[in-house]
Amino acid sequence: QAELGLNEHHQNEVVSYMRFARFKRGMCLKTVDSCFQDLKDSRLVEETFTVDEVIDMLDGLQSVVHSEVESELINTTYTNVLVLRQLFSQAEKWYLKLQTDVSDLENRELLDQVAEFEKSEYTSSTEKVEFYPIKPKLAPLNEGGSELLNKTVAHLQEENEKLKTRLRTIETQATAALDEKSKLEKSLRDLQMIQGDQKNNANQDITELENKVAALKSQFEKTLNDSTANQKFLEEDLMTTKHDLLKVQDQLSTAEKELEKKFQQTAAYRNMKEILTRKNEQIKDLRRRLSK
Repeated sequence: QAELGLNEHHQNEVVSYMRFARFKRGMCLKTVDSCFQDLKDSRLVEETFTVDEVIDMLDGLQSVVHSEVESELINTTYTNVLVLRQLFSQAEKWYLKLQTDVSDLENRELLDQVAEFEKSEYTSSTEKVEFYPIKPKLAPLNEGGSELLNKTVAHLQEENEKLKTRLRTIETQATAALDEKSKLEKSLRDLQMIQGDQKNNANQDITELENKVAALKSQFEKTLNDSTANQKFLEEDLMTTKHDLLKVQDQLSTAEKELEKKFQQTAAYRNMKEILTRKNEQIKDLRRRLSK
C-alpha cells in the first residue's frame, strides 16, 4: 500500500491524473503571467501615470485575469465530471451505485496528505511536467468481496431467468388443460342435444344412445377429474414457482445492496473523495492568490 492507501494500479492512475492537473495548472499560471507581461509591454511605456490611468490599466488587467481564471475553473469542473463519469460507468456495469461525500473535500488532514503525496512524486517545483493523454481505460473493479458478490448476483440472475422460463412453461400447460376441458364440456353438451333429439326414436335406439351417453359421460367425468387434478397440480406448481421467483428477486436485491455497501468501503471510493478534496483546495488557493 502507498501513501494514499491504494494498490499499485490505482496509485498509478492517481499519479497520471495529478500529472494532468499539474500540467493544466502550469498552463493557467503561464496565461496569467502573460496577461501581466502584456500589460507591461503595451501600457507601461511612460515614466509617470495619473491615478485614472493606473485605475484603467488595473481594471483592464482584472477583467482579463478574471476571464482566464474563470474559464480554467469551469474547465476543471468539467474535467472532474468526466473522471466521475468514467468511474460511474464502470460501476454500473457491475450493478454498483457509487456515492460521494462532499464534506470530505474540505478535510484539511486529507488535503495535507495529498499535498505530501504530490511532493514525494515531484521533488522539485521547477521540474518539467509531462502529460501523456493516451492511457488505457480503467478496468472494472473486481477485488475480494466485490468479486464474490458479483458472482452471487450473476448466479441469482441466472436462477431468475430459469424460474421465469419454468413459469412460462407451466402457464402454457395450464392453458392447454383449460382448453381441453372446454372441448370436453362442449362434446357433452352436443351429446345431450343429440339425446334430446332422439327421444322419439325406438326404445332400442334410446337405450343404445343412453348407454353411449352414459359411457361418454363416464369417460368425460374421468377425463375431467384427471384434468382438474392436473390443473390443481399445475396451479400449485405455478404458485410455488412464483414464490421461488419472488425469493430469488429478494436475494438479488439484498446482494446488490451488500455489493453497494462493500464498494463504499473500497480504496477507489476514498480515492475519488481525496481527488475532489484536492481540487477544491486548489480552487481556494487560486482565489487567495487573486485576492492578494
